[in-house]
Parts: sequence; structure tokens; C-alpha cells
Amino acid sequence: MRDFANSSYQRRKVAPNRVKVQRKPLDLKKHLRLTKWVATGLGALALVSGIAYGGYRAITSVTLFSLKSVEVSNTKHLSREEILGLAGIEPGKDLLRMNLKSMGEHILQNPWVETVRINRYFPDSVSIAITEREPVAIVNMGFIYYLDKKGNIFKVLNQGDKLDFPVITGFSEEDLGSDPKGTREALEATCDLLNILHEKGALILADVSEIHYDKGYGFTLFTASGALPIKVGSEDFSAKVERFARIYQNLMVQLPSISYIDLDYNDKIIVKKS
Repeated sequence: MRDFANSSYQRRKVAPNRVKVQRKPLDLKKHLRLTKWVATGLGALALVSGIAYGGYRAITSVTLFSLKSVEVSNTKHLSREEILGLAGIEPGKDLLRMNLKSMGEHILQNPWVETVRINRYFPDSVSIAITEREPVAIVNMGFIYYLDKKGNIFKVLNQGDKLDFPVITGFSEEDLGSDPKGTREALEATCDLLNILHEKGALILADVSEIHYDKGYGFTLFTASGALPIKVGSEDFSAKVERFARIYQNLMVQLPSISYIDLDYNDKIIVKKS
């Protein structure tokens, strides 16, 4: 074995393999040209976009179907101007862009309006058909409200509203909150009684100033002349009113001597003398 420790051979150091990279000078002119091209391209794109947007605005602003006429159905409580104001409609608007559903919802916010139907007719007209609520009585619940023929309490009375309706008492706003279903049924029964009085006892209804409701007993009418109580109960209104209408005029002659009249029987009328 060769003894390398005593050998005269010397190892040479090997220089690392390095490649010298020479940095080329930056071509500023080329860089500036590229920047200029990019800027020019962006400017052109912005110009095209602006022209396109302007064109779009111009096209969309053109009113192809300009509103010229609005037909409004005849109404008792709302004027044409009030209805158009609620709908936010005026001549010159674009028929295509009108939101008929939104217009109808705004009109329905008025308590007099029960139903509304809006139609558009190209090229230039709109029709608005409204069904108004008709009051049949006034409900005194602290505040005074109108009652319509379907049993809906729909409007607080204001100055100028008509008062020549029977007044309904015995209901309260607390009843509407605590027993909405029962109160609703009682108000519908009130309307049934009023309707029957109108059909079969018009003379009676003309003299009725108040209809009082009691949950336990039912309805009692009070005449305008003398505030005579006429007990009706809570059912079979038709037969009771028809029976009473036959003798009503004769009984009214005796009014000063009568304490009350009770109709709440199947086949008779009780007249209590005072």
C-alpha cells in the first residue's frame, strides 16, 4: 500500500468554475416606447368605453312609448288628481318602464281603495280602475271608524266625513288584539243585520241611531226617537226583522209608553210597557 503521508505529491487547489455575466445597459428608449404604447392603448380603450356608455345612455334615454293619456274610473271619495298623485304617474313617462305593480301598491295605501287594476295600452295610454269601500256604519271604539259591508274597519273619521250612518258600539280596540277572530265574526254579523234591516225593515233602519253588541247576549237596536231598546239577539235576524216590520208603525205610535221590545224569540215579540 502506498504511503501518501510521505509522498512528495501535492494537491493543487482547483479554482471554482465561475462564468462572468456581463450586464447589458438598459435600453431606455425601448422601455419608453413600450410605456407609450400601453398608455395609448389604455387611452383608446377608455375612449371607446366612454363612447359606448354614452351611446347606451342615449339609446336608453329615448322614450319610444311616451305616455299621453290616463283613463281613471269614476270614484266617489277620491279625485282623479289624488289617484294620479298616489300612483306617481304623469304624461311624458315611458310606458315600458312603468312599474304597474308598485303603482297599484301605492294607490292601495289609501283607506278608501278596496281594489285597483292598472293596464297599459301601447303606444301611449294607461287605465286605472278602482273599487272603493262603501261605509255602512260607524264603529265607536274610542276613535270613530267607518265599517264597510264586508265587516272591515277601514278608516278613522276626519273632519268633513259623513256621519249619517248607524253607530255601532260594544267593540273595542282591545278586542281586535285579544280576540281578532271572534271580533271579526261579530263585525260580519253586524253587517248581516244591517243588510237584512235594509232589505226587510227599511223603516226600522231609518229610525235606528245605534246598534249595540254584547258578547253574551247579541245585538240591541236603539231608535233615534226616544232611544227605545229593541233586542234582536245573535241569530235568525231575517225572521225577527220581517216579523217586527209588520207591526213597527203601530208600535211607534205607542212609543212613549214602551220600555223595550224583545224580538229574541222564534214566534213572538215581547213589548214591555213602562
